[in-house]
Amino acid sequence: MLSYILPFIVLIIVVVFIHEYGHYYFAKKYGVGVTDFSIGFGKEIFGWNDKSGTRWKVCWIPLGGYVKFFGDRNVFSQADQEKLLQKYNEEDREKLFVLKPLYQRALIVFGGPLANFILAFIIFFSIYTFIGKDFTPAVINEVQKNSPAMIGGLKENDIILEIDGNKVESIMEVSKFIMMSTDEVIDFKIKRSYDELLLKIKPDIVFGEDNLGNKINKRIVGIKLGAYNDQINHVKLGPTKAIYHAAHEVYFVTISSLKYIGAMIFGKADTSQLGGPIRIAKISGQVAEFGVLAFVSMMAYISISLGLINLFPIPMLDGGHLMFYAFEKILGRPLSQKTQEGFFRIGVFLLLSLMFFTTFNDLKDLGLFK
Repeated sequence: MLSYILPFIVLIIVVVFIHEYGHYYFAKKYGVGVTDFSIGFGKEIFGWNDKSGTRWKVCWIPLGGYVKFFGDRNVFSQADQEKLLQKYNEEDREKLFVLKPLYQRALIVFGGPLANFILAFIIFFSIYTFIGKDFTPAVINEVQKNSPAMIGGLKENDIILEIDGNKVESIMEVSKFIMMSTDEVIDFKIKRSYDELLLKIKPDIVFGEDNLGNKINKRIVGIKLGAYNDQINHVKLGPTKAIYHAAHEVYFVTISSLKYIGAMIFGKADTSQLGGPIRIAKISGQVAEFGVLAFVSMMAYISISLGLINLFPIPMLDGGHLMFYAFEKILGRPLSQKTQEGFFRIGVFLLLSLMFFTTFNDLKDLGLFK
């Protein structure tokens, strides 16, 4: 149990701190007062005050964090503008978040998710620069009898060039692209001798185990891969190529995640794969056993997920605030306090429903439900 908890706490502290620091950075840049910078919720474990009066603290419930701005009624940056104008003098008003120009408030809110994407980019860039990236071509060594691959026309010694339009630069990417595909049929672009062919493969959905031993629904096409001429091509990249490939990985994970979420909403993807803190804790502990590199790589993917989820237009999330600002831009005035309160109630309901659903999936994954 401890082997799961410690990696999970490290993971959450890092990605949440980076997220909240994104808000904090832009808040300080535009002169907004910050009263609290918290990792976790609930009762404070320890903390300290800096010279500007910000309380930096760690709390008992490590499932998120927040930055509270000067004048806010709560950690969701809700404030009554008219009351604030009456309560504070002109000097203090300069520090109020709600009185800042719209573009500054939007950047402060967007700063959190942006920081998560930047963290992922830095991790990928560092790995590609100092560890390297695999560029071993994906060659089919074996096509299993009566498998989707055989039915679809794949053959031994075919070189896989693309999967669903994604360029396959490494043998390591094949399983990832197959897993992330949400279409009923997967497009394989392959090279056979001197010809390039486009084949459509309908994968089997099989309930089995992933590489960590977790039960999942796997998309199986029935091929075994090997290195081209048995040569492994692992290369450390220069700065320019590392920047390109790091940015591309962040982009690919973001777009693939959005497609998968969309597929789940429309019933085309398996919702049992949607997990919460318990599953993240379990997987982070499993991945940590493979070493620092695997754990840091996972941190990059979790950071992207955190940034992406926070951009959803759900009140209480950063995306909900940005949605309010979009209405403010269109209407020429902020939404009324009553309207915002109504949206926040909807946001609470949606988030609690999501939390219940993911927790149920987590407990089911642990074998507590059939």
